[in-house]
Amino acid sequence: MSEPALEARGLHKSFGALKVTDDVALRLNAGARTALIGPNGAGKTTLVGLFSGTIRPDAGRIALQGRDITRDALASRVKQGLVRTFQVSSLFVNLTVLENIFLAVSESASASRDLWRPAGRRLDLIARAEGIMERLRLADIRHRRVSEVPYGAQRLLEIAIALALEPKVLLLDEPAAGIPADEVGVLLDAVASLPPEIAILMIEHDMHVVRRFATEVYVLVHGRVLTVGPPAEVMASPEVHEVYLGTSGQSRFAGGARDA
Repeated sequence: MSEPALEARGLHKSFGALKVTDDVALRLNAGARTALIGPNGAGKTTLVGLFSGTIRPDAGRIALQGRDITRDALASRVKQGLVRTFQVSSLFVNLTVLENIFLAVSESASASRDLWRPAGRRLDLIARAEGIMERLRLADIRHRRVSEVPYGAQRLLEIAIALALEPKVLLLDEPAAGIPADEVGVLLDAVASLPPEIAILMIEHDMHVVRRFATEVYVLVHGRVLTVGPPAEVMASPEVHEVYLGTSGQSRFAGGARDA
């Protein structure tokens, strides 16, 4: 059996007397489409910070494709293929969409230090950037400055930049947050078009997004994993229903995804 793309065992993290991660175990196989949900204050952002390297655990182990990365720095994890959209969301707003993606492609190819070679001569890198734009449906705005494009397109650009870094595991931190309801379908279609071998963990509050994206859901409450399972099974759990969703939340989930 192959190693999981990402695996955590026995993770603990406290800030003073506040325990925010309590013996968490999580496993993502290659190609996983997993959602991480839970009420406000459940510790979701801290957990993703532990995975990405912005926060160090007090105890426990994190492995990427079988290699222990628990003490690896953030930049090292990115180089090894663990990418979080939050890490790459500082877009260069005065550059074009294409230029932003080209810079990320160049970094991934270790060409960003080749300052004396005109970008126009790196046809291989330009072609890769163009391919990513086509996949994420950004080709029509390739020459527009980021400051001029809608917020939904900027969120797609964040994912495009993450894809340019050649992730094996992609951590999406509420990618639909702030996007108008009629544009969420475009984002989800773009996420669905990502290479199937990438393992994706998405933090998300919108149950319509979870239902459409995920094949597996982890529920985090008070820093502990409450339950894990397929979306329909998790959303039918009385315990989940009580601590997180409530009657209206469960009915929204059962009612299907929002119209795109």
